[in-house]
Parts: sequence; structure tokens; C-alpha cells
Amino acid sequence: MSLPGFSVRLQHGIQGGFAPPTPDALHTIDYAGDISAASAAEDNHPIISVTSAVRQHGTPLLPDAVPKSLVVPAKSAEEKAIHELRDIIKDLPREDPPGSEDIYGLNTSIAWGSDDLMWFNGGPEGCGSGQSSVKANNEHKEKFKRAVAIITELVNKAK
Repeated sequence: MSLPGFSVRLQHGIQGGFAPPTPDALHTIDYAGDISAASAAEDNHPIISVTSAVRQHGTPLLPDAVPKSLVVPAKSAEEKAIHELRDIIKDLPREDPPGSEDIYGLNTSIAWGSDDLMWFNGGPEGCGSGQSSVKANNEHKEKFKRAVAIITELVNKAK
């Protein structure tokens, strides 16, 4: 099970209204899908790039993102988690129209991009106070929470 190229973004703070939301945290994980020179560690294990920015309470803006990386050996827990994340995301519903409503109720968005899947919730400007014609059921909400947990675990493991 090889690791395909992908990019995923997790944003806490997507609910807005009249004004756009103020993100509380923004985490990105990127992997080019090529374990050649620039992205390979010892023993040819892929390295994923991670950036993370968390806004301190009471401050108006996110600080600059801190770059980190994580080695992902074949068949490791991290590789399995990335595959699980993709499998979860591909089956989750998205609000319609985009950005209309936080259908998962977590004030959180995920954006996934790979050659075979483009998925996001929350719209590019967050969620307003509209209504979505698509709703998430309890199973969808639990899967979304699991996806958030996987991304958070990977971000926290990166150094």
C-alpha cells in the first residue's frame, strides 16, 4: 500500500455571519507522492510536510505557520491513518450550496485534494447563516470527527 500524493487542510473556526469567520487554527499536510530526492528520508520513507498555525485566545490573527515534517514508513500507523482518512472523506456529504451551513456542527472544515479526489466542506470563505439542502446524519458526524482526529494526530506527531 503506497502513499499517493495528497494535500489536506484542517481549519477550526469556519462559522461566520455578516463578517467572514476568524480561524482559530489552520493545519496543512502535503505529500507530493514522489519519494525521490527532495521528499525521501533515510531508507526511502516518504516525508510529509506539515504546517500549523494556532491563534492565541484574544488575538485577532493567526500567527505565521510553523513548518514541520513527518516520516511515514510503509505499513506504519501513520500510512494506515492517511489511507483511512481518504476512505472516510470520500464518502462524506458536503453542504449544498457550499458554505451555506456547518452540517457537521464542529465549526471545522477539511479540504482534501489528490489526483482521484477533491473534497471540502465549509466553503472557501467559511459557513454563513444559510441552510444546506444536504444534512449529515449521526454516522456522518462521527466519521467527520474521526477524520479531524486523524489529521490532528498527524499534525501533533510532526517535528
